Parts: sequence; C-alpha cells; structure tokens
Amino acid sequence: MEPARLEAFTDGVVAIIITIMVLEIRVPHGADLASLQADVPVLLAYVLSYVNVGIFWNNHHHMLHLTERVDGKVLWANLGLLFWLSLVPFVIRWIDESGFTSLPTAAYGIVLACAAVSYIILQRQIIALNGPDSRLALALGGDRKGKLSIGLYLAAIPLAFARPWAAILLYVAVALIWLVPDTRIEALVKR
Repeated sequence: MEPARLEAFTDGVVAIIITIMVLEIRVPHGADLASLQADVPVLLAYVLSYVNVGIFWNNHHHMLHLTERVDGKVLWANLGLLFWLSLVPFVIRWIDESGFTSLPTAAYGIVLACAAVSYIILQRQIIALNGPDSRLALALGGDRKGKLSIGLYLAAIPLAFARPWAAILLYVAVALIWLVPDTRIEALVKR
C-alpha cells in the first residue's frame, strides 16, 4: 500500500483532536481582563498541547514523505500513535479542573511519553517494511532528539509529584527542542 491514505487519515484525526481541545476551553465568566486572568494557565496548557500535537503531525508528515509503502503493521502502529494523541484533550481538561496538581500533570507526561514511544514504534515499522537502506532509515540515523525527548518526558513524570510546574517546564523544553523541523528529513526530501 502507498502511504497517502494513512497520511490523509492521520490528518483528519489530528484535526479532530485539535478541534476537541479548543472546544474544551471554557469561556471566562466575566467580560474583563480579571476574568480572563483566571483561565491563563489552562490557555497556556492548550497552547503547549496544540504545539505538541502539531509537532507530532509535522514530523509524521515529513516521515511519510520518505515512506514508499505501508502495511498492516504500520497501520496499527499509526493507530497507536493516534490513540495517545487523542488523550491529550482529556488530560488538558483534567489539568484544568484539578488546578495543575501532581497526578494530572504526571498523566500529561505519560500521554506525551507514550505518544513519543508510539511514534518511534511507527518509525521502526516503516523502516522494517521499507528496509534499513530506505530514505527514512538514512535520514533518522541514531535519532538523538527522539531519545532525548522520551528521557525528558520520563524524568518529568515523577517530578510532577514533587514539583508539577517543574515537570511542565520539561514538557515545554521538549516542545522547544522540536519546534525546528527535523532538518535530516527536510534535507533528504529536497534531494
């Protein structure tokens, strides 16, 4: 199979995830800045989550440009990634309703870590199908950014029980690492 349907399906699911995230944001009760101020933390959590979902979508898009074919294993690995991404609106809502307490903040990290692991599984399934000399395999190399991201997520999860805001800073750090598109893949796509 060619990857076009997989990419289209993923685009649709990601669009729905982002739509659900924005629909979960509550409107302030008043019409002044003081009313909005109380909702600033959850708005920032939404921005971080939007960026994170966007990063996964962006990298997925680039990865599929280097993918020649997909099979059932790749489809299931992709569904695993989409499952974890679909939980992002749930944990944002939990964080909103709990006030950035330990367990919801740790759950956010668990969801992001599982999404990152699912993404790596998806990469490996694509490489297994397309071969170790495939364009994707050559572009990824050792994938230090991917491994570093998972390490930071895993460090943030227990940290959330001691210092939830410090864990959130680690989640922000991972997002900042990925804001610059993966140049390894972009360089290969341009060739």
